Amino acid sequence: MILFEFIDVEVPELSSELFSFWLDNAVSEEGKTTGEITVIFCSDEYLLVMNRQYLDHDYYTDIITFDYTEGSIVSGDLFISVDRVYENAQGLDFDRAIELRRVCVHGVLHLCGYGDKSDLEAKLMRDKEGYYLDKYVSRET
Repeated sequence: MILFEFIDVEVPELSSELFSFWLDNAVSEEGKTTGEITVIFCSDEYLLVMNRQYLDHDYYTDIITFDYTEGSIVSGDLFISVDRVYENAQGLDFDRAIELRRVCVHGVLHLCGYGDKSDLEAKLMRDKEGYYLDKYVSRET
């Protein structure tokens, strides 16, 4: 089950039913089963406090992933700064709805076991993000 929560932000371009279906399919395609995944959309300031408190990092970020996966049952909390996602999209001249999807599937891919610390891991992560973004667009049309 994929749940969505909003803390002091709105995400008008989010179609929660389609979004949930798409993320669940990504988990399935990775050979896993969706457990309980909560996607929490929040502000920069909210996520900065979490970054300081839980990761001892003093900087803004677009996502923090808390992984509760056990075996092949994918579960976790994805805290996503809508402010940061939109600012990053603008800086990269990307559509902000697409960037929001990219960040969400990025977090789900972390829950599925993918890393992004090395150059090779980061490339694989980007390739997977692109693959699943293409699938989302095809479901929209």
